Amino acid sequence: MMTRPAPYLIRPFEPADAGAFAALNLRWIEQLFAVEEEDRRQLERPQETILAKGGAILIAVADGEVVGTGALIPVSHPGDDARLWAEIVKMATAPHAQNRGIGAAILDGLIDAAGAMGVDALWLETNDSLTAATALYERKGFRPLSQTENWPTPYSRCNLQMVRAV
Repeated sequence: MMTRPAPYLIRPFEPADAGAFAALNLRWIEQLFAVEEEDRRQLERPQETILAKGGAILIAVADGEVVGTGALIPVSHPGDDARLWAEIVKMATAPHAQNRGIGAAILDGLIDAAGAMGVDALWLETNDSLTAATALYERKGFRPLSQTENWPTPYSRCNLQMVRAV
């Protein structure tokens, strides 16, 4: 007999989530890349670097455990682009909770939050070796930027930038 996985809840970040927010993101960054200064700033001080800037952090909880995260930060687009932009950052799902739609649900929630904030366009950075993440972003309407469209990045690991309208 097959059993269904336990449902999950997507909710706003609470101060008690800070440790899990950092741990989930550090796990994949340390495993695949190197933790960089901007990672440390956002993961050690999410209230200051994300929420106080008008951003949002969403948390996925299953069986009382934080199993997913994602955040949204308003950003300024270089040049004369008149749109209001926000960046998707710090998307992570615990390995044992992957393939349950948690990342997609968090991303949907961040897209909705961006719309409620009056954001016109979303931007994110990733690495093309993260095929599952890249496929998720493409399913949700993000398109890759060409090298000539790329914004400056603080991350050495990010070789792919993607955008979508809200």
